Amino acid sequence: MARPASDQPTDGELEILKILWETGPAELRQVCGELRKQRPVATTTAATMLQVMLGKGLVKRSRGERQYVWSAARSEKATTRRMLRRFVDRVFDGSAELLMVHLLEDGELSEQDREEIRRMLESRQKRDKR
Repeated sequence: MARPASDQPTDGELEILKILWETGPAELRQVCGELRKQRPVATTTAATMLQVMLGKGLVKRSRGERQYVWSAARSEKATTRRMLRRFVDRVFDGSAELLMVHLLEDGELSEQDREEIRRMLESRQKRDKR
């Protein structure tokens, strides 16, 4: 039985979404131009990826003067939140605590990162008390 299509962006699709979040709505040639700053990519490849992304609900398109204009269907924040939630659910059984333990134990967080997390937690606690 075939696996259901994912609404999560692949690495390549995420690359395109980042371009659209940064530049705003863009024609295919603009998307290709930005992609080519990182690596060679055929226009047909980018067009196919945008079509697949349209089917997944990741992008929207509208008629421009000469070509379609592509834009992200969701904000960067909403997409990031959704991807992170799915990652935590799949890898850490839905536990943000297990994710943090992993980051702390593997030394992935710098002292600056840990201090920023402390500051955010304290700020959140103050807000929750109000």
